[in-house]
Amino acid sequence: MTNKAKVGVLALGRNTFDVPYAQEMLAQAWQALSGMEIELVGEPMLQFDAASALQALPALKQADLDLLLILQVTFTDASLTTEVARDFPVPTALWSFPEARTGGRLRLNSFCGVNLACHALSREAIKVQTLHGLPSDSRVINELQQLAQAAAIVKRFKQAKVMVIGEHPLGFDACNYNQQQLKQHFGVEVTRQPVLEFIDEVKALPDSVADAPYARRAKDFPNLAEMDQCATRKTLKVYSALREKAQREGYTGIAVRCWPDFFTDYGCAACGALALMNEDKVPCGCEADMFGVLSSLMAQWASGNAAFNTDLVDIDPQDNSVVFWHCGQAPIEMADRDGPVQATIHSNRKLPLLSEFALKPGRITLCRITQGEGKLRLMLAGGEMIKAPLAFSGTAGTARLDVDADTYRQRLIAAGMEHHTSLVYGEHRPLLRKVADLLGLDVIELT
Repeated sequence: MTNKAKVGVLALGRNTFDVPYAQEMLAQAWQALSGMEIELVGEPMLQFDAASALQALPALKQADLDLLLILQVTFTDASLTTEVARDFPVPTALWSFPEARTGGRLRLNSFCGVNLACHALSREAIKVQTLHGLPSDSRVINELQQLAQAAAIVKRFKQAKVMVIGEHPLGFDACNYNQQQLKQHFGVEVTRQPVLEFIDEVKALPDSVADAPYARRAKDFPNLAEMDQCATRKTLKVYSALREKAQREGYTGIAVRCWPDFFTDYGCAACGALALMNEDKVPCGCEADMFGVLSSLMAQWASGNAAFNTDLVDIDPQDNSVVFWHCGQAPIEMADRDGPVQATIHSNRKLPLLSEFALKPGRITLCRITQGEGKLRLMLAGGEMIKAPLAFSGTAGTARLDVDADTYRQRLIAAGMEHHTSLVYGEHRPLLRKVADLLGLDVIELT
């Protein structure tokens, strides 16, 4: 993620414990927090009573935080923590500190305070995150960094607006969704538009809106002039309409019914337009797949890279490899530049514009917010994209996953997974697990 997560800090203690040592521990924690890739809000001040702590809360609430971090510097009773966590509008984490086993006085008793608070919160079905370790413990700092990033992703979902153009195709139950559930669970706002109405908007645009994206694609694809120019420019008009709609109305992603309507009612493929939007980091899922768009947003926000909403189309148990493919939507940053990178036509409908290239080698993360088995969960998997010739026309990559290919196939089917999976480069599962935890999603690990 490019923006730093905003973390508010409230430090709690009791003056019946070793106050100088507590102050020292707070100073160390504040120094560690100041060195993290976060925007820190609050003061390095121990709050010894409820009145002073409650006075610090309004400023934290007004700061538009991603995460509230309560430093349980010494033991306290659970009343204040419960009151704060009960109505604070963002996820809350409690950090407790170990101390030396000297045989003498228990100077902080920090963890016991967290234990007491978490029990009280559990009785109100309030879940918080916990960390335990010294400020010098890199494990704790890394975990807190990921937690802050995860909280920022959760907030971005609550601010997201996603559009659905058209209905998902008949029999594609994997692409349906419950709009009320999306709002309640993720906070995502959804608007809809009939696909033919959108196509009419595209038709009404001047042909000149295709000029800039045509020049952009001409730099990428040496064979662009060989494509049917009328159909190619129609695809680029579709892109211009999607981009303008996203910019004007603030959409973070758009799910589009791509077939058959763009072929039959406009005479072009939508794939090339969706590819350009993916490159612009406004994920556009085909087949009106709303959860495909949300999955790509999650993967994109976690990685900082563009995502590819893809199908698993081939499994080779002997070679222990699989192929991820979609017509021609992968962002061009995923292209293997050692092979052809070019324009092509849709393999079935024979119309442009699509991207065509093999995916580059490298570590990959797969994720999908799934409705399999009738409940919302997050599927995660990892593997390596390997250097291989283009397996099928369009954009495709050959991968070896972290389990053997046929085991992956069996797990995918057994979990009731959808046919679409979001793919990004890099290893991002630890962060995505924390996002799932904050969203209340069980995680399915396929590898």
